[in-house]
Amino acid sequence: MVDLWGGVRDARDGAPWQEDTLVLVYSTSKGLSAMTLALAHSRGWLDYDERVTAYWPEFGQAGKEQVTLRQLLGHEAGLPVIDEPLDPWLVGDFDGLAAAIARQRPLWEPGTRHGYHGVSLGWYEGELIRRVDPAHRTLGRFFAEDVAGPLGLEVYFGLPEDVAPERIARIERARPVSALPQLRHLPPRMVAGMLNPRSVTFRTFANPRLRNFADLDRSEYRRLEHPAGGAVGTARAIARAYSAFCGPRLPLGLTPATIEQLTRFPAPPPHGWFDEVLKVDTAFSLGFARPLGNFRFGTSQRAFGHPGAGGSFAFADPDRDVAFAYVMNRLGFHLSDDPREKSLRDALYRSL
Repeated sequence: MVDLWGGVRDARDGAPWQEDTLVLVYSTSKGLSAMTLALAHSRGWLDYDERVTAYWPEFGQAGKEQVTLRQLLGHEAGLPVIDEPLDPWLVGDFDGLAAAIARQRPLWEPGTRHGYHGVSLGWYEGELIRRVDPAHRTLGRFFAEDVAGPLGLEVYFGLPEDVAPERIARIERARPVSALPQLRHLPPRMVAGMLNPRSVTFRTFANPRLRNFADLDRSEYRRLEHPAGGAVGTARAIARAYSAFCGPRLPLGLTPATIEQLTRFPAPPPHGWFDEVLKVDTAFSLGFARPLGNFRFGTSQRAFGHPGAGGSFAFADPDRDVAFAYVMNRLGFHLSDDPREKSLRDALYRSL
Protein backbone atom coordinates (compact mmCIF):
# COMPACT_ATOMS: atom_id res chain seq x y z
CA MET A 1 0.00 0.00 0.00
CA VAL A 2 2.90 2.35 0.79
CA ASP A 3 6.45 1.81 -0.49
CA LEU A 4 9.04 4.53 0.16
CA TRP A 5 12.79 4.71 -0.35
CA GLY A 6 15.33 7.48 -0.42
CA GLY A 7 18.65 8.77 0.86
CA VAL A 8 22.21 7.67 0.20
CA ARG A 9 23.26 4.07 -0.37
CA ASP A 10 26.98 4.75 0.11
CA ALA A 11 28.21 7.85 1.93
CA ARG A 12 31.65 7.55 0.35
CA ASP A 13 30.45 8.54 -3.12
CA GLY A 14 26.88 9.74 -2.48
CA ALA A 15 25.32 6.90 -4.51
CA PRO A 16 21.53 7.13 -4.08
CA TRP A 17 19.32 4.50 -2.49
CA GLN A 18 17.34 2.73 -5.22
CA GLU A 19 14.07 0.82 -5.24
CA ASP A 20 15.87 -2.53 -5.07
CA THR A 21 18.69 -1.56 -2.67
CA LEU A 22 19.41 -4.26 -0.09
CA VAL A 23 20.81 -3.65 3.39
CA LEU A 24 21.84 -5.51 6.52
CA VAL A 25 18.99 -5.29 9.06
CA TYR A 26 20.70 -6.52 12.26
CA SER A 27 18.27 -7.93 14.86
CA THR A 28 15.24 -7.24 12.72
CA SER A 29 16.51 -10.56 11.35
CA LYS A 30 15.25 -12.29 14.50
CA GLY A 31 11.61 -11.85 13.53
CA LEU A 32 12.30 -13.42 10.14
CA SER A 33 14.12 -16.32 11.80
CA ALA A 34 11.20 -16.83 14.19
CA MET A 35 8.93 -17.18 11.16
CA THR A 36 10.74 -20.39 10.20
CA LEU A 37 10.02 -21.90 13.63
CA ALA A 38 6.38 -20.81 13.35
CA LEU A 39 6.08 -22.49 9.96
CA ALA A 40 7.65 -25.64 11.40
CA HIS A 41 5.10 -25.48 14.22
CA SER A 42 2.23 -25.29 11.73
CA ARG A 43 3.58 -28.36 9.97
CA GLY A 44 3.67 -30.32 13.21
CA TRP A 45 7.44 -30.58 13.31
CA LEU A 46 7.81 -29.03 16.75
CA ASP A 47 5.88 -28.11 19.88
CA TYR A 48 6.78 -24.85 21.63
CA ASP A 49 6.23 -26.44 25.04
CA GLU A 50 8.42 -29.47 24.35
CA ARG A 51 11.94 -29.69 25.73
CA VAL A 52 14.66 -28.72 23.27
CA THR A 53 16.36 -32.06 23.91
CA ALA A 54 13.41 -33.87 22.32
CA TYR A 55 14.69 -32.56 18.98
CA TRP A 56 18.35 -31.97 19.78
CA PRO A 57 19.58 -34.36 22.51
CA GLU A 58 23.08 -32.87 22.67
CA PHE A 59 21.59 -29.56 23.80
CA GLY A 60 20.95 -31.05 27.25
CA GLN A 61 24.53 -30.57 28.45
CA ALA A 62 25.59 -28.33 31.35
CA GLY A 63 22.22 -28.12 33.07
CA LYS A 64 19.97 -27.42 30.07
CA GLU A 65 18.05 -30.72 30.07
CA GLN A 66 14.69 -29.19 31.00
CA VAL A 67 14.77 -26.06 28.80
CA THR A 68 11.69 -25.82 26.59
CA LEU A 69 11.49 -24.21 23.17
CA ARG A 70 9.23 -21.54 24.63
CA GLN A 71 11.84 -20.65 27.25
CA LEU A 72 14.66 -20.61 24.71
CA LEU A 73 12.74 -18.47 22.21
CA GLY A 74 11.64 -16.16 25.04
CA HIS A 75 15.29 -15.44 26.02
CA GLU A 76 14.79 -17.26 29.34
CA ALA A 77 17.32 -20.08 28.85
CA GLY A 78 20.27 -18.18 30.34
CA LEU A 79 22.26 -18.47 27.11
CA PRO A 80 22.97 -14.91 25.93
CA VAL A 81 26.72 -15.53 26.13
CA ILE A 82 28.74 -18.03 24.09
CA ASP A 83 32.04 -18.77 25.83
CA GLU A 84 33.74 -20.61 22.97
CA PRO A 85 35.44 -18.04 20.69
CA LEU A 86 33.63 -17.68 17.37
CA ASP A 87 34.96 -16.54 14.00
CA PRO A 88 33.59 -16.62 10.44
CA TRP A 89 35.07 -20.08 9.87
CA LEU A 90 33.29 -21.65 12.85
CA VAL A 91 30.04 -19.79 12.18
CA GLY A 92 30.07 -21.30 8.68
CA ASP A 93 30.62 -24.82 10.07
CA PHE A 94 27.09 -25.80 11.13
CA ASP A 95 28.13 -29.03 12.86
CA GLY A 96 31.01 -27.38 14.74
CA LEU A 97 28.88 -24.41 15.75
CA ALA A 98 26.08 -26.67 17.00
CA ALA A 99 28.54 -28.61 19.14
CA ALA A 100 29.98 -25.40 20.60
CA ILE A 101 26.65 -23.86 21.60
CA ALA A 102 25.32 -27.17 22.94
CA ARG A 103 28.19 -27.18 25.46
CA GLN A 104 27.30 -23.72 26.78
CA ARG A 105 26.41 -23.47 30.47
CA PRO A 106 23.45 -21.19 31.36
CA LEU A 107 24.18 -17.99 33.28
CA TRP A 108 21.03 -18.41 35.37
CA GLU A 109 18.54 -21.16 36.12
CA PRO A 110 16.54 -21.48 32.88
CA GLY A 111 12.99 -20.23 33.11
CA THR A 112 13.52 -18.04 36.18
CA ARG A 113 14.48 -14.74 34.48
CA HIS A 114 15.23 -13.45 31.03
CA GLY A 115 17.95 -11.55 29.18
CA TYR A 116 18.30 -10.69 25.51
CA HIS A 117 20.08 -13.49 23.60
CA GLY A 118 21.23 -10.86 21.13
CA VAL A 119 23.68 -12.93 19.09
CA SER A 120 23.27 -16.52 20.25
CA LEU A 121 19.54 -17.06 19.73
CA GLY A 122 19.70 -17.34 15.96
CA TRP A 123 22.22 -20.15 16.02
CA TYR A 124 20.10 -22.14 18.46
CA GLU A 125 17.12 -21.57 16.15
CA GLY A 126 19.17 -22.60 13.15
CA GLU A 127 20.17 -25.91 14.67
CA LEU A 128 16.57 -26.61 15.70
CA ILE A 129 15.45 -26.11 12.10
CA ARG A 130 18.16 -28.48 10.88
CA ARG A 131 16.94 -31.07 13.39
CA VAL A 132 13.19 -30.88 12.77
CA ASP A 133 13.11 -30.27 9.00
CA PRO A 134 12.75 -33.66 7.27
CA ALA A 135 15.24 -32.42 4.64
CA HIS A 136 17.63 -31.12 7.36
CA ARG A 137 17.95 -27.76 5.63
CA THR A 138 19.68 -24.83 7.27
CA LEU A 139 17.52 -21.98 8.49
CA GLY A 140 18.70 -19.79 5.62
CA ARG A 141 17.84 -22.35 2.99
CA PHE A 142 14.52 -23.14 4.66
CA PHE A 143 13.62 -19.43 4.70
CA ALA A 144 14.65 -19.04 1.07
CA GLU A 145 12.65 -22.02 -0.17
CA ASP A 146 9.57 -21.96 2.08
CA VAL A 147 9.10 -18.28 2.97
CA ALA A 148 10.94 -15.99 0.54
CA GLY A 149 10.33 -18.18 -2.52
CA PRO A 150 6.54 -18.57 -2.23
CA LEU A 151 6.10 -14.89 -1.33
CA GLY A 152 8.49 -13.58 -3.98
CA LEU A 153 10.74 -11.85 -1.44
CA GLU A 154 14.32 -10.76 -1.72
CA VAL A 155 15.65 -11.38 1.77
CA TYR A 156 18.76 -13.43 2.39
CA PHE A 157 20.41 -15.22 5.28
CA GLY A 158 23.77 -15.50 3.58
CA LEU A 159 24.10 -13.10 0.65
CA PRO A 160 24.50 -14.94 -2.69
CA GLU A 161 27.66 -14.18 -4.65
CA ASP A 162 25.68 -13.19 -7.75
CA VAL A 163 24.06 -10.16 -6.04
CA ALA A 164 25.73 -7.11 -7.60
CA PRO A 165 27.75 -5.05 -5.08
CA GLU A 166 26.13 -1.82 -6.26
CA ARG A 167 22.78 -3.11 -4.98
CA ILE A 168 24.02 -3.30 -1.38
CA ALA A 169 23.79 -0.28 0.92
CA ARG A 170 26.95 0.23 2.95
CA ILE A 171 26.47 0.58 6.69
CA GLU A 172 27.94 3.95 7.66
CA ARG A 173 30.78 3.69 10.16
CA ALA A 174 30.18 6.10 13.03
CA ARG A 175 33.27 7.80 14.43
CA PRO A 176 33.63 7.37 18.22
CA VAL A 177 33.87 11.12 18.75
CA SER A 178 30.45 11.61 17.16
CA ALA A 179 28.91 8.44 18.61
CA LEU A 180 29.66 9.09 22.28
CA PRO A 181 27.15 11.93 22.76
CA GLN A 182 24.44 9.74 21.20
CA LEU A 183 24.78 7.14 23.96
CA ARG A 184 22.46 9.31 26.04
CA HIS A 185 19.57 7.79 24.08
CA LEU A 186 20.34 4.27 25.40
CA PRO A 187 19.44 2.93 28.86
CA PRO A 188 22.17 4.14 31.26
CA ARG A 189 22.67 0.74 32.89
CA MET A 190 23.00 -0.87 29.46
CA VAL A 191 25.67 1.67 28.46
CA ALA A 192 27.53 0.99 31.71
CA GLY A 193 27.40 -2.73 30.96
CA MET A 194 28.69 -2.23 27.41
CA LEU A 195 31.73 -0.46 28.86
CA ASN A 196 32.49 -3.27 31.36
CA PRO A 197 34.16 -6.33 29.73
CA ARG A 198 33.09 -8.53 32.65
CA SER A 199 29.39 -7.71 32.42
CA VAL A 200 26.77 -9.95 30.86
CA THR A 201 25.83 -7.07 28.55
CA PHE A 202 29.36 -6.73 27.15
CA ARG A 203 29.92 -10.48 26.82
CA THR A 204 26.59 -10.96 25.02
CA PHE A 205 27.75 -8.83 22.09
CA ALA A 206 31.51 -9.56 22.21
CA ASN A 207 31.57 -12.90 20.40
CA PRO A 208 32.45 -12.95 17.51
CA ARG A 209 34.91 -10.19 18.31
CA LEU A 210 34.12 -7.10 16.26
CA ARG A 211 35.48 -3.56 16.41
CA ASN A 212 31.95 -2.17 16.06
CA PHE A 213 28.52 -3.18 14.78
CA ALA A 214 29.39 -2.03 11.26
CA ASP A 215 31.87 -4.92 10.99
CA LEU A 216 28.93 -7.30 10.46
CA ASP A 217 28.57 -5.58 7.09
CA ARG A 218 31.91 -6.95 5.92
CA SER A 219 31.84 -9.48 3.08
CA GLU A 220 33.02 -12.41 5.24
CA TYR A 221 29.96 -12.00 7.46
CA ARG A 222 27.45 -11.10 4.75
CA ARG A 223 27.89 -14.52 3.14
CA LEU A 224 27.24 -16.39 6.40
CA GLU A 225 23.92 -17.47 7.87
CA HIS A 226 23.59 -15.31 10.97
CA PRO A 227 19.90 -15.71 11.91
CA ALA A 228 20.01 -13.32 14.89
CA GLY A 229 21.52 -10.37 13.08
CA GLY A 230 22.66 -11.02 9.53
CA ALA A 231 19.63 -10.89 7.22
CA VAL A 232 19.99 -8.68 4.15
CA GLY A 233 16.87 -7.40 2.41
CA THR A 234 14.48 -4.55 1.67
CA ALA A 235 11.80 -3.00 3.84
CA ARG A 236 9.25 -3.97 1.20
CA ALA A 237 10.17 -7.66 1.42
CA ILE A 238 10.27 -7.74 5.22
CA ALA A 239 6.87 -6.08 5.52
CA ARG A 240 5.49 -8.57 2.99
CA ALA A 241 6.83 -11.45 5.09
CA TYR A 242 5.06 -10.12 8.19
CA SER A 243 1.85 -9.63 6.22
CA ALA A 244 1.81 -13.40 5.62
CA PHE A 245 1.66 -13.89 9.41
CA CYS A 246 -1.33 -11.67 10.18
CA GLY A 247 -4.81 -11.07 8.88
CA PRO A 248 -7.22 -13.45 7.18
CA ARG A 249 -4.88 -14.33 4.29
CA LEU A 250 -2.24 -16.86 5.30
CA PRO A 251 -0.49 -17.83 2.05
CA LEU A 252 2.17 -20.01 3.72
CA GLY A 253 -0.35 -22.43 5.21
CA LEU A 254 -0.02 -21.28 8.81
CA THR A 255 -2.62 -22.88 11.04
CA PRO A 256 -4.98 -21.00 13.39
CA ALA A 257 -3.25 -22.77 16.28
CA THR A 258 0.10 -21.27 15.30
CA ILE A 259 -1.36 -17.79 14.85
CA GLU A 260 -2.95 -18.07 18.31
CA GLN A 261 0.47 -18.93 19.74
CA LEU A 262 2.14 -15.98 18.00
CA THR A 263 -0.45 -13.42 19.09
CA ARG A 264 -0.82 -14.62 22.69
CA PHE A 265 1.01 -12.25 25.02
CA PRO A 266 3.53 -14.14 27.18
CA ALA A 267 3.56 -14.48 30.94
CA PRO A 268 6.66 -12.98 32.59
CA PRO A 269 9.28 -15.27 34.14
CA PRO A 270 9.26 -15.46 37.98
CA HIS A 271 11.76 -12.59 38.28
CA GLY A 272 9.67 -10.34 36.05
CA TRP A 273 10.31 -8.44 32.83
CA PHE A 274 13.67 -6.94 33.81
CA ASP A 275 16.16 -7.85 31.07
CA GLU A 276 19.50 -9.06 32.46
CA VAL A 277 21.31 -7.91 29.29
CA LEU A 278 19.54 -4.74 28.13
CA LYS A 279 18.89 -3.56 31.72
CA VAL A 280 15.32 -2.40 31.05
CA ASP A 281 11.98 -4.19 31.00
CA THR A 282 11.43 -6.15 27.77
CA ALA A 283 9.05 -8.86 26.60
CA PHE A 284 9.79 -11.63 24.09
CA SER A 285 7.76 -14.57 22.87
CA LEU A 286 8.56 -17.35 20.37
CA GLY A 287 11.47 -15.37 18.93
CA PHE A 288 9.57 -12.08 18.56
CA ALA A 289 9.64 -8.87 20.59
CA ARG A 290 6.33 -7.79 22.12
CA PRO A 291 5.00 -4.34 23.09
CA LEU A 292 5.73 -3.50 26.72
CA GLY A 293 6.17 -0.36 28.79
CA ASN A 294 7.39 2.59 26.74
CA PHE A 295 7.99 0.40 23.68
CA ARG A 296 4.54 0.28 22.14
CA PHE A 297 3.72 -0.81 18.62
CA GLY A 298 0.62 -2.08 16.87
CA THR A 299 -2.89 -1.76 18.18
CA SER A 300 -2.70 -4.13 21.15
CA GLN A 301 -0.45 -6.64 22.91
CA ARG A 302 -1.25 -9.13 20.13
CA ALA A 303 1.29 -7.37 17.88
CA PHE A 304 4.67 -9.04 17.34
CA GLY A 305 7.86 -8.01 15.55
CA HIS A 306 11.48 -7.14 16.21
CA PRO A 307 13.74 -4.06 16.19
CA GLY A 308 17.34 -4.07 15.03
CA ALA A 309 20.50 -2.23 16.05
CA GLY A 310 20.73 1.16 14.43
CA GLY A 311 17.01 1.76 14.03
CA SER A 312 15.46 -0.88 11.77
CA PHE A 313 12.13 -2.36 12.86
CA ALA A 314 9.36 -4.56 11.50
CA PHE A 315 6.15 -5.95 12.97
CA ALA A 316 2.71 -7.39 12.32
CA ASP A 317 -0.48 -5.91 13.75
CA PRO A 318 -3.10 -8.68 13.47
CA ASP A 319 -5.84 -6.43 14.86
CA ARG A 320 -5.57 -4.13 11.85
CA ASP A 321 -4.25 -6.65 9.31
CA VAL A 322 -1.24 -4.45 8.64
CA ALA A 323 2.51 -5.06 8.52
CA PHE A 324 5.30 -2.47 8.69
CA ALA A 325 9.06 -2.44 8.09
CA TYR A 326 11.78 0.22 8.14
CA VAL A 327 15.46 -0.30 7.28
CA MET A 328 18.42 2.08 7.06
CA ASN A 329 22.21 2.19 6.71
CA ARG A 330 23.06 5.06 9.07
CA LEU A 331 23.15 3.56 12.55
CA GLY A 332 21.11 5.37 15.18
CA PHE A 333 21.43 5.05 18.94
CA HIS A 334 17.98 4.17 20.20
CA LEU A 335 17.17 0.77 21.69
CA SER A 336 13.70 1.15 20.17
CA ASP A 337 11.56 3.90 18.64
CA ASP A 338 14.28 5.44 16.49
CA PRO A 339 12.78 8.85 15.53
CA ARG A 340 13.17 8.14 11.80
CA GLU A 341 11.24 4.88 12.04
CA LYS A 342 8.77 6.10 14.64
CA SER A 343 7.68 9.09 12.56
CA LEU A 344 6.80 6.80 9.65
CA ARG A 345 5.02 4.32 11.93
CA ASP A 346 2.98 7.13 13.49
CA ALA A 347 2.06 8.43 10.04
CA LEU A 348 0.87 4.95 9.06
CA TYR A 349 -1.45 4.73 12.08
CA ARG A 350 -2.76 8.24 11.52
CA SER A 351 -3.72 7.19 7.99
CA LEU A 352 -5.41 4.02 9.29
